[in-house]
Amino acid sequence: MNIKTLKDLEEIKGKTVLLRVDYNVPFDQNEEIADDTRIRYTLDTIKELQGKSAKIVIISHLGRPKGEIVEKLRLNKVAARLKELTGAPVKKIDSSIGTEVKRKIEKLEEKEILVLENIRFHKEEKEGDPTFSETLASYGDIFVLDAFGACHRDHCSISGIAKHLPSYAGLLLEKEIKALAPLIESDPKRPLTMIFGGAKIDTKIGVIKNFLNKADYFLMGGALSNTFLAAAGYNVAESLYEEDKVETAREIMMECEKNKEHFVIPHDVVVASEISNEAKSLDIPVEDVIGDMKILDVGKWTAEKFNNIIGDSGTVIWNGPLGLTEFTPFQNGTKLVAEALAESNAVSIIGGGDTIEAIKSLGIDETKFSHISTGGGACIEFLSGKSLPGIEAVTAK
Repeated sequence: MNIKTLKDLEEIKGKTVLLRVDYNVPFDQNEEIADDTRIRYTLDTIKELQGKSAKIVIISHLGRPKGEIVEKLRLNKVAARLKELTGAPVKKIDSSIGTEVKRKIEKLEEKEILVLENIRFHKEEKEGDPTFSETLASYGDIFVLDAFGACHRDHCSISGIAKHLPSYAGLLLEKEIKALAPLIESDPKRPLTMIFGGAKIDTKIGVIKNFLNKADYFLMGGALSNTFLAAAGYNVAESLYEEDKVETAREIMMECEKNKEHFVIPHDVVVASEISNEAKSLDIPVEDVIGDMKILDVGKWTAEKFNNIIGDSGTVIWNGPLGLTEFTPFQNGTKLVAEALAESNAVSIIGGGDTIEAIKSLGIDETKFSHISTGGGACIEFLSGKSLPGIEAVTAK
């Protein structure tokens, strides 16, 4: 992909760079940042811009405020963590547009950082309002996009600003594209195995269909697999599944069978009648699921089967936890598979915030994976072959 990167930037000393990042980080029950991965992954871009003596204005979103001001979704704690991580002057303003914002930006010194307020406090952002885009663009000289996790959004701060300013990919976005593009532009190291977990099938349909004739194995876990189990005729009892997607799941499995793909759904599962850290769970064959049982993790035998396939794979792409990892009784499947993948010789691509959080919470060294993508939906849409507005914005015309 012919994208414009920071290497293409000419002299920017003293210029104002609008840096769009994805600081949509998770918070714990005490409303403290639980995982600062998305902040840390942008530090190289920030240091590069500071090294060129630019003034940096950071634009980000947090949560889903739906165009309204939500106090707990302000970026104050994000800005404070950024200051800790950079050790550089970081200022924060409680607005993202207006005369006060413009005044603060005009007073910025070289290498200083100003964090604007949650951009999604403005409904115009998600609506792609052209006037809002133009106003945002007026605050800077150059636009740098480093928010891969939001690149599939046609929003003002993703694709809108790029219509008015010279636009470039940050180092994180460049890294994401370099890691993922070969998977769709060329033949990856084989066998190619794709692991899918999480809850919803509709977010994964595009990438599954795009890889039907490319992947050697599809391994299904999480609540996603419950829909496939239902499509295969199993009783999923009280488990979470998407009833309206059963026929779609059946069609996918039939297509895989027609193309002699290896489509693996759980053979044993971990069930419980309640969801809690104290829940009494059982590991049983999938055909024994009855009554008020809820399928909440893949079983040991299934995890072992997955791991055998991973051990023989050349490339593994994983999106979505295999169980409800927020609760101790339902973490084992994800833990076993993550450990096996971390120790394998395969090229390993981990995508999605939930997957990253699960792996980190289980204490698995993230450096043992080839690439950890900061994007969930963006990673899926990219791999499904869709054109992402954010990437289009930094593509050399």
